[in-house]
Amino acid sequence: MSTAAFKESWQLLRTRRFGTFWVASLLSNIGTWAQQMAQPWLMLSLGASPFLLGLDSFALAAPVLLLTLVGGALADASDRRQTILRFQFLQMLCPIAVVLLLAFNATQPWMIIVLSLIVGITDGLSMPSFQSIVPSIVEKEQIANGIALNSTQFNLSRILGPAIAGVLMTSVGAVGAFAVSAFSYVPFVLVALWVLPRLDVSEAPKEGFHWRGLLANVREVLKRPALRGVLLTVFFSSLLCAPLLVFCPVLVQESFHGDVSHFGLVMGCFGAGGLCGAIVLLCIDAKRDRRPISNCFSILYGVVLVLVSLVNVDWGLQALFALAGFSMTMSNTSANTLLQSASSTSVRGQTVSMFMLAMRGGMALGALLTGVTVAAFGVRHSLLINGLLAIGVQSGIALYFLQQPADI
Repeated sequence: MSTAAFKESWQLLRTRRFGTFWVASLLSNIGTWAQQMAQPWLMLSLGASPFLLGLDSFALAAPVLLLTLVGGALADASDRRQTILRFQFLQMLCPIAVVLLLAFNATQPWMIIVLSLIVGITDGLSMPSFQSIVPSIVEKEQIANGIALNSTQFNLSRILGPAIAGVLMTSVGAVGAFAVSAFSYVPFVLVALWVLPRLDVSEAPKEGFHWRGLLANVREVLKRPALRGVLLTVFFSSLLCAPLLVFCPVLVQESFHGDVSHFGLVMGCFGAGGLCGAIVLLCIDAKRDRRPISNCFSILYGVVLVLVSLVNVDWGLQALFALAGFSMTMSNTSANTLLQSASSTSVRGQTVSMFMLAMRGGMALGALLTGVTVAAFGVRHSLLINGLLAIGVQSGIALYFLQQPADI
């Protein structure tokens, strides 16, 4: 831990471009997390089964499996500002549609799932452009600090978003949370268009997008054992541990007989833990090898799932969700930092797309598969199975890949 590294990290917030981007991202993510809390509870109130809950999460994340590599190529070969503008506008229409459906009492679970699929498609194509914003507006030696600071606002929004959604859902209903989500797109798009540099035509690939170049870039990244190990860590963590969040409302409702306020409190604890993890990362020297950090906390995440499956008291569940948020942030942010620091500017979008593919693709498959096991065995047994598998798989990854040279 380093006090100097912590102070250096927070100085970034005083810069005009990064500081403005940080605030706009916070506002946008507050809206996103308000919707993320309201949506599964809305699905359950409409009579959706745990399987449909998992299917909704799958629809949101599955397009990443097919489109995120294309999105990475778009981020490297086209104007990221225009990519963000076009796809964010399409995304903003989805919560607006839900608001209108709720206003006319016409909402059905399948409609929510279809809208989630649309958001997933736009996410797959635009998320690499989003994720490569920070390295575009800071110096290379500041990338680790910039990503860690970006993680602080993301996890702070995980606290504020569910809190706001909880108030709105108990007063005006789910429509309030979706309205906040729709409005939250505006400040981020305006700021992103300002802070992102325009594409320099002379630096853009003259051959444009083609599959051969895309696959060549992917192979180049995967040839490096250190990066391959980090991507596997992220994938299996998302596959086996991320369903904890997807099925949290089922756990709260069935095992703890809680309502939406209890659900919001648990999600807020997850965000608080993630915020603590991001702050801890600010104190770690930028030159330190992030592979052991990422892998060790992915194992801890699996341990948390096992404990969640056994806990019977409210305060214990809240504490474990805080530890889960801490573990996930430490693992995924360390992996993201390593990947972006190791990539060249010309293929940064493609590298980010591989991180997104591992994380969001794992989440999609994990939500669908866990939805099946929850329906068959119950939420507690399903989380126990996932946690034990995560501990075993991540331990195997540690034994093999941490023996390889860093090569960063």
